[in-house]
Amino acid sequence: MSATDEPVSFEQDIKPLFRPTDQESMAWAFDLWSYGDVTDNAAAILERLREGSMPCDDEWPEEQVERFQRWTETGMLE
Repeated sequence: MSATDEPVSFEQDIKPLFRPTDQESMAWAFDLWSYGDVTDNAAAILERLREGSMPCDDEWPEEQVERFQRWTETGMLE
């Protein structure tokens, strides 16, 4: 099974990508450590990750953006 075939879950794979500073800076809009909030805002978060405007201090490596995208495309497991 390749890395692109492995299941991606919020708790194990996505939540750890968001640092405390990311969570704090976005708290005004939603909680990046909340499965429900991230699921509800996944399309907007992915768009911002792709354009490099999130997180606000530095872009994610392409591998992390792809992991988030894969999570959105494979059912957004909790």
